[in-house]
Amino acid sequence: MTVRVLIVDDQELIRIGFRLLLQTRDDLEVVGEAADGREALARAAELRPDVVLMDVRMPRMDGVEATARLTATDRPPRVLILTTYDLDEYVFGALRAGASGFLLKDAPRERLLEAIRVVHQGEALLSPSVTRRLIEDYAGRTDPVRPSSDLLAALTPREREMFLLVAQGLSNPEIAARLVVTEATVKSHIGSVFAKLHLRDRVQAVVLAYEHGIVVPGRRPGLH
Repeated sequence: MTVRVLIVDDQELIRIGFRLLLQTRDDLEVVGEAADGREALARAAELRPDVVLMDVRMPRMDGVEATARLTATDRPPRVLILTTYDLDEYVFGALRAGASGFLLKDAPRERLLEAIRVVHQGEALLSPSVTRRLIEDYAGRTDPVRPSSDLLAALTPREREMFLLVAQGLSNPEIAARLVVTEATVKSHIGSVFAKLHLRDRVQAVVLAYEHGIVVPGRRPGLH
């Protein structure tokens, strides 16, 4: 299957560079480009890309707002945020806006190509530095969030266990190995969890878990 990609960046040379890179792979197809958030919305509606490579700082409409509007559409594409700015305001803004991944522009070439494939498959992707900042932010809070029991009331004990492991950043194969079940079983349970909690992907699961105090950095997590 060919992944259809829309490149959004206000710098033409950056767009050209990404296009040339993606054109070297048979399973990736650049269907269009946009120079700002507003143009990205129009192009996405016209071209229906699978994945949008989204810059953050752009004129007229930034990448965070464009991401929020794209992910609110009936057939939302996956959005992979690419930026040179490893700043908390953009990390959390993009994740809460519905981005499926966040990668710095200085990431190795193969890392970028793999990131596109990962988010297209429905997985979440965060650079190590972004994951670290997410954890540090919640660990440094002076107003700890109390765990929400109501949030998980609809989940079965097994689904709660799956949710916790997803929130800790484990992949499906890692969860399967940890719980001694098949990957198909893991996928089925996680799909049920996401449906019940109205989550689109793993990024939303991680953010939800931290925001509700279900996972607390520095403490062994547990669901009660």
